[in-house]
Amino acid sequence: MLEVLVVHRPRYDDWSFPKGKRDDGETDLECALRETAEESGALVDPHGELTPITYDLSSGKTKQVRFWFAELLSGDFEANDEVDQIRWLSVREAVELLSYDRDKQLLDEFSNLVN
Repeated sequence: MLEVLVVHRPRYDDWSFPKGKRDDGETDLECALRETAEESGALVDPHGELTPITYDLSSGKTKQVRFWFAELLSGDFEANDEVDQIRWLSVREAVELLSYDRDKQLLDEFSNLVN
């Protein structure tokens, strides 16, 4: 069964996809792989990129986030300061849990690609 990874961030009390800021010298894909591993313990093999999401932050700045869909290779989750829970869910379950419409739209794009 196809499942997607969602993470709970206690700082925002939201459910979203793993994401974060790129380190110096790191590509966007390297950042995505690192952040996924740091936040969820999941080591993944990327298979394709989805449409980037752009949104406004409370600071007035605009943020763009790039996402890839990937296959789980291995992993072991340990709660941390950024993420206290993860869930592997069906697309239908994830749509119900995700906190932001932008993430639901991304999930819809992914679902259309794989079905």
